[in-house]
Amino acid sequence: MKTLLTAGGKILCLRCTAKSKRTGVQCGRPASKLSKTQKCHMHGGRGNSAPKTSSGRQRIIDAHTKSGRYTKEAKFEQSKASARLLRLEDALHVLGMTSAARTRGRKAGSYVPVTSIDEVAEILFDGALHSVNGSVDH
Repeated sequence: MKTLLTAGGKILCLRCTAKSKRTGVQCGRPASKLSKTQKCHMHGGRGNSAPKTSSGRQRIIDAHTKSGRYTKEAKFEQSKASARLLRLEDALHVLGMTSAARTRGRKAGSYVPVTSIDEVAEILFDGALHSVNGSVDH
């Protein structure tokens, strides 16, 4: 069925052509008037013209940036700090200073496990853990 009667049978409009992957049933919503592919707003019929130029994309990025918390640089710094904490946790386990369970979940990309006392000494002498803001004053 290509058309729908809406508003109590007063308006004849095109029907969305999207189909369910699971059931194969066609969407029952009316297609958007602006849609080039005859889709409703739920299936991508509303926004067919995204910004193509770099300045247009930058305007969208600026409009959606509410804080600097999720920039690439901020994510990288957070990942480095997470890796440092995991290495410190490994060092505590190697030295026998804790018996707590290890941190679960996905590890940071720059994480390299600490498995020996020599690696713990290397961490301490290189000052890799001291670079966290506010940890040690030099």
